Amino acid sequence: MSEAPAPSRRRDRGRPHRSSGPSLAPLPRLKVPWAPIEVLTPEQVERIVQAAYRILEEAGLEIRSAAAREVFRRAGASVDESTQMVRLGRELIEAQLAHAPPRFVLHARNPERHLHVGDNVVNFGPVTGAPHIRDLERGRRYGDLEAFRNILKLTQRLGVLHWQGGIVVEPVDVPVAVRHLFTYQAHIECADTVWAARGIGGVQAEDAFAMSAIEHGCTVEELASRPTLMTVTNVNSPRR
Repeated sequence: MSEAPAPSRRRDRGRPHRSSGPSLAPLPRLKVPWAPIEVLTPEQVERIVQAAYRILEEAGLEIRSAAAREVFRRAGASVDESTQMVRLGRELIEAQLAHAPPRFVLHARNPERHLHVGDNVVNFGPVTGAPHIRDLERGRRYGDLEAFRNILKLTQRLGVLHWQGGIVVEPVDVPVAVRHLFTYQAHIECADTVWAARGIGGVQAEDAFAMSAIEHGCTVEELASRPTLMTVTNVNSPRR
C-alpha cells in the first residue's frame, strides 16, 4: 500500500491563518437592523389583545400559591380563595405593563460581558432544559453534573454566546433537593457571563439571589438596582 501524499503547501497559499484555539474575545453586541415582520394586521393584533383582557377579567387565572394570591390582592386584583381564581382588571394590567422598561442590562461578573436587552439587540445562548447529553466517547445518556459543567466551560471558551443559559442539561446524579445549589455553583465557577436561576419555587429563587450577591460582592438588596439574573417559568396551561 502506497503512503498518503504529503500535504501540498500550495493549497494553503492565500488562505487566512486559522487559529489554533477558540476565541476568548467577548462576542460583540448584535442588533437587528430591520423592523419585525408584521404577520398580523393591526386590527388582528387588537382583537387578540381585547380577547386576552376579557379572559383575564372574566375567567381569571388559577393561582395555587397563597403568597402569590396575596401579592395579586394587594395590587388590586379580585381573588376568590374558595376556587384560588384571580381576576385582573384591565386598568390593573395596563398599569403594571407601564412599569416594564423598554431596555435593561443584566450585569455579568465580567463587565465586558454584561447582557443588554431591548433596542433590537440579539443575545445568543445555549439550549436549556435538555434531559440528555451526547458525546463521541459515551454516546447518548442522561445528563450529570460533569456534563453540566463541561457545557458551561464550552459556552465560556467558544466566544460565540453572550450568556451561559440555565439548566443546559439536567444533572440527574445530584439529589433534587440540592440540585439547584450545585448548578448555581457551576455557573459561577465555570464562566463569568450572566446565568439563569431556576424558577421553580421561592426557595430556589432566593438561593440564586444569595449566591449571585456573593458572586458580585454585594448584598441581595443591592441586586434590585443592579440585576444579574433571569429565569424562565413555564405554566401548566394558559390559565394555571
